[in-house]
Amino acid sequence: MKVISPILQFIYSTTMKYSYDESHSIGHSMKVLQNAHDICCKEENNYPIIKTQREIIYTAAALHDMCDKKYIDVDFGIERISELLENTNLIEKRETIIDIINTMSYSKVKQYGYPNLGNYQIAYHIVREADLLEAYDFDRSMIFHMHKTNGNFEDSYKNAYSLFETRVWKHFDDNLFVTDYSKSIGKELHEKSKIQVKNWKQIINKL
Repeated sequence: MKVISPILQFIYSTTMKYSYDESHSIGHSMKVLQNAHDICCKEENNYPIIKTQREIIYTAAALHDMCDKKYIDVDFGIERISELLENTNLIEKRETIIDIINTMSYSKVKQYGYPNLGNYQIAYHIVREADLLEAYDFDRSMIFHMHKTNGNFEDSYKNAYSLFETRVWKHFDDNLFVTDYSKSIGKELHEKSKIQVKNWKQIINKL
């Protein structure tokens, strides 16, 4: 049985029920899943084990925000993910999927470093990098901060800009990319985000 449909339905219902904003909605999950797919396709020759771990990678990529403490209690979110996977053919891979999700956030990596997931280490990095690549979207960051400030655009722009200066634009300085593909795409997205910021500055000056 294909599990993509129940997984995406679960994400949609979770984000609606627990008031996820657009920056972490099902659209974000779908983009991270596609990023994970792209990384797998480009890196499977470098890491042949990817070919046997795609289900784990794709599932973790899709579900990674369903226990995000910004929206839902972490333990409760993990419990819901576990219950979802219990009813699929991924039940034997459930522990690995949850381990990836529960250790991949930027804050946990900065605080604790990378976990040792043995044979699933590259799977972990692919999921983590797929999410990091989405962090380069400056508009998405502004949307998140507008959600936090009840739509205050000026404060949201300043907060997003500060986040990019202190975190996003330092991804390469912090050596957060492992795969060659993510390093390449990350550089492109880094420059694209600079253009996004420049465009917003021009728009703000005109309005």
